[in-house]
Amino acid sequence: MAKHTAVGWGHHHYHHLQNRWLLALLLMLSVSTVIAFFMRSAFDSCDRTVSAAVDGIGSARHVIQVAEKRTTPVAAVKPSPLSFMKSKVVLLVSHELSLSGGPLLLMELAFLLRSVGAEVYWMTIMKPSETDEVTYSLEHKMLDRGVQVVSAKGKEALDTALRADLVVLNTAVAGKWLDVVLKGDVHRVLPKVLWWIHEMRGHYFKLDYVKHLPFVAGAMIDSHVTTEYWKNRTQERLKIKMPDTYVVHLGNSKELMQVAEDTVAKRVLREHVRESLGVLNEDLLFAIINSVSRGKGQDLFLRSFYEALQLIKEKKMQIPLLHAVIVGSDMSAQTKFEMELRDYVVQKKIQDRVHFVNKTLTVAPYLAAIDVLVQNSQARGECFGRITIEAMAFQLPVLGTAAGGTTEIVVNGTTGLLHPVGKPGVTPLAKNIVKLATHVERRLTMGKRGYERVKERFLEQHMAERIAGVLKEVLRKSKNKSSRLIS
Repeated sequence: MAKHTAVGWGHHHYHHLQNRWLLALLLMLSVSTVIAFFMRSAFDSCDRTVSAAVDGIGSARHVIQVAEKRTTPVAAVKPSPLSFMKSKVVLLVSHELSLSGGPLLLMELAFLLRSVGAEVYWMTIMKPSETDEVTYSLEHKMLDRGVQVVSAKGKEALDTALRADLVVLNTAVAGKWLDVVLKGDVHRVLPKVLWWIHEMRGHYFKLDYVKHLPFVAGAMIDSHVTTEYWKNRTQERLKIKMPDTYVVHLGNSKELMQVAEDTVAKRVLREHVRESLGVLNEDLLFAIINSVSRGKGQDLFLRSFYEALQLIKEKKMQIPLLHAVIVGSDMSAQTKFEMELRDYVVQKKIQDRVHFVNKTLTVAPYLAAIDVLVQNSQARGECFGRITIEAMAFQLPVLGTAAGGTTEIVVNGTTGLLHPVGKPGVTPLAKNIVKLATHVERRLTMGKRGYERVKERFLEQHMAERIAGVLKEVLRKSKNKSSRLIS
């Protein structure tokens, strides 16, 4: 069990400050650190979870002192590459408002635009009949930052779309909004639409969704692999042509980087999470941080993990205990897939080595606590996979599938190791787990190189610069098309 440093002050006061600081740290993290699921799922008796404020955080006094010094001097802040968007009217249209990747990325863009003085409106196409906790929370987060949340239907929606300088349509599914709401005015809005696409799965390739795609100002996609897939698929399957398409790799938020680069904060979070999981400081933790579903490959990861344990046993390797952590569990949903995972763990008698962690609001505590991230997304992989660059920021090596955007993030053999998707990848992943478990120096070097790669190309500033280039081009085209329409 992780030990904690005692401090020389009253026990009650000490824990009060511990809890207050940790809660403040977790709340400080931006929406980019939010996983695509909500934390209020039911607790299962066999799960060990981490809450935002519990006892047992050591070195509270030092951590608070560090936290107080976090404020960046105004002079050190670079001007935003999006400054040209000041006073521009931007409409952001999302198919849903949830804690999944697409909506959260659009929210980040909303906040970046608000920070430079843009007038930003948000519309959610599919909303629950009754306002749920997630929708309420996210809408108020936007309202607090000056983003105006308006209905996606009716005259207000049409007027806002017509008045906007730029309309960002988020995800392929959002395409149905164009005809339903804009109707006869759709041709007036298309020249100023930037379509931000994140999907990789085939069922999104429906003409109902994307028939207007050739006529918009541009499309923005998170990886080169996904862009090629869309270009080929739309032409072959739908017989339509993609508009000018821009690849924009994502970046880590300043807040996440701040925690990732704070050694005291990381140590505190590491101790806290490891105590909650009941693992020792020297144990090695390999984790998947994704919503539990077959597409994310938790089942194949567990098979690889079990195979790795068998290899270690057969070769009588003297290494620390290995643990598998699956962050994203939801026993309240009682899915067949999750039950299969848990049955497999019981069948193989590895309950003491596998930890299911409930859906959580923030990923930073787990990234601080683990030793290796496993990105095991199947089929065509992730469009990009934000968790990958977040893990690299925490100097973690990544064991990823050689598919999708992961191949554009992870440098195989340098910042991590790649393995095939599907069953052919089970044994290679098992061997890679053993490689990183037995070669400490290699593991640490890969983590450092991953961090260097993030600093070079996967920061918020880099993402803002890439998006700024796209927005300038889209606004230029929109202006030219609008001029031709008027004439």
